[in-house]
Amino acid sequence: MRTIKRLFVLLCVLLPTAIWAGVKDNTNVNKSIMKDGNSKILVIFFSHAGDNYAVGNIKVGNTKIVADYISEITGAAQFEIVTHKYDGMAYTPLINLAKEEAKNGELPPYEGNAPDLTDYDTVFIGGPVWWGTYPQVMFTLFKDINLDGKTVIPFTTHEGSGLANCARDVKKAFPKAKVTGEFSIYGHDVRTGKSKVEKWLKGLGF
Repeated sequence: MRTIKRLFVLLCVLLPTAIWAGVKDNTNVNKSIMKDGNSKILVIFFSHAGDNYAVGNIKVGNTKIVADYISEITGAAQFEIVTHKYDGMAYTPLINLAKEEAKNGELPPYEGNAPDLTDYDTVFIGGPVWWGTYPQVMFTLFKDINLDGKTVIPFTTHEGSGLANCARDVKKAFPKAKVTGEFSIYGHDVRTGKSKVEKWLKGLGF
């Protein structure tokens, strides 16, 4: 009988503690889930592989590497703007073509369909700087998407142009978006520049 009473007392002491600990654990898990699910992030980018200034003939474009860093650090999904118009072109013919496209306001087609942005709150937009702004094929996509009310973060890879007019042109294309937190990095630095991307993203709260 004494043994039963002792077990009863022990249960009375330990059971509330165990239940409370379980409640605390569940609360923490729920907070974690809510934090992770508060914002869905997408990286939209164009990246040019092949012959590039300062880095030569590369299999993976500079901007693609930065986009991959962003996805790795933030968990962001990706939408790559793809066109085969520039495939296999040497650097000089490519920049001459890009100059003509920019001058004439051309909008080269991209592969596939525009992404559905309904579920995304934050959208990174990145590309190389060609003649003072993003490649024209990116503006083709811009006409097919709606970023009203979303946080839009431009970034560029370059070899001396910095952001050029890219952030300004994103603001012009999406006047009802919150365009902020822009970032630029030298193309020849991206392969060893993950820490710079991490520092930038940390400064933005990611």
